[in-house]
Amino acid sequence: MMTPTRQDVALAAAAFAAGLVLLAGGAYTHRGAVAALFVLPLAVTCLGVVLRRRAPVLALVLGGVALIGDVLLGPSLGTVLIVTDNIYAGVLYGPRPLGRIMLWITSVGAVVLGALTGLAIQDWRVLTVVGIQAALVGVVPVTTAIVVRQHRDQAVAERARADQMAHLAELDRQAAVSAERTRMARELHDMIANHFSAIAIQSSAMLARADLDAAATRKIVESIRENSVQGMAEMRTMIGFLRQDGEEIEARRHRLSDVKALIERTGFPVELSVRGTPRDLPAAVDLAGYRILQESFTNVLKHGTDRGARVLVDYRPDLVSLTVLSDVGDRPSGLPGAGAGLVGMRERATLLGGRFEAGPYESGWRVRVELPTDSGEPSGLSWPPARTRTAEPGEGTPSKPSNSLRDGELS
Repeated sequence: MMTPTRQDVALAAAAFAAGLVLLAGGAYTHRGAVAALFVLPLAVTCLGVVLRRRAPVLALVLGGVALIGDVLLGPSLGTVLIVTDNIYAGVLYGPRPLGRIMLWITSVGAVVLGALTGLAIQDWRVLTVVGIQAALVGVVPVTTAIVVRQHRDQAVAERARADQMAHLAELDRQAAVSAERTRMARELHDMIANHFSAIAIQSSAMLARADLDAAATRKIVESIRENSVQGMAEMRTMIGFLRQDGEEIEARRHRLSDVKALIERTGFPVELSVRGTPRDLPAAVDLAGYRILQESFTNVLKHGTDRGARVLVDYRPDLVSLTVLSDVGDRPSGLPGAGAGLVGMRERATLLGGRFEAGPYESGWRVRVELPTDSGEPSGLSWPPARTRTAEPGEGTPSKPSNSLRDGELS
């Protein structure tokens, strides 16, 4: 494939050869000059063709000098035709302001040249003929180059815009992938942590107690089996969700109304209170409420006492409120934790436009969340932002928040 420089050299050679043929055929004005003299301006214009891309302004200057010399000799048809390419290349590849300047020069020059010629010959019909010829040599190449340059610049701008759109699309894709990975991590954590924590604590209790009778041992083993089966079932559900497109199947599987079945698998006593009239909730709210309660029970397993927890589910006209109160044990559970549970609960509430609070409460730990059930802004959310906590249960000295739910509300 020829490079642009080689293309210009080949074009210049072809133009020079064509100019020589025209000179040999007598395509020049005979004023007594020898035909060989016309070769010099022809060669100068062809040199401008060679430099048309690398030095467009110099090519334009060479074309102008050659045209003046050729007009003084004749002029000749070949040189005039090649000068049009010098003008075209200078405007197309040269500085942008050069196009406007050349348009004024060639337009005014065509009119002035036609007027002077008509005045000299005393035939004003020559004004029209010479003016048109001068416009064809000067104005037409300039206007053509301006139009071509505008289209070329527009194409460059469109390519840049396409590149920007592709870059933005890639950023959107990366953001979507990151959000999806975060959501998947949250779902996996909430599904697995509860079941595995129950299995670990119950099996540890069996190993630590040598005085358990057969009935108690059987009950603990049944609970371990139930948590194992439920954990595998939820894993299969998650895998099925990952393998198919469409609506999120998890949102159809778990509902806040399933809290009683969730309590039965916790392995510790839970006192449940329900206020208001239970009703069908949006799928996202149902799933978020279920997962928040599930993760709260996991934290009770890790950090609570034998007294278990107290749960209040409050159905209000425009939101549903969940509160989980539990004591904090003195002994560590020995179960590993990365602190992702509270982060996941907060994310679920925030994504739905709700409020989340977790922190020390009197002698224990409280988790409280309000999830709006309509598209509007949730009402009654008057918690002070400074009371929001992200620490794991058992950290710091328990303190009593100023705007808190009283124990009596759960009894």
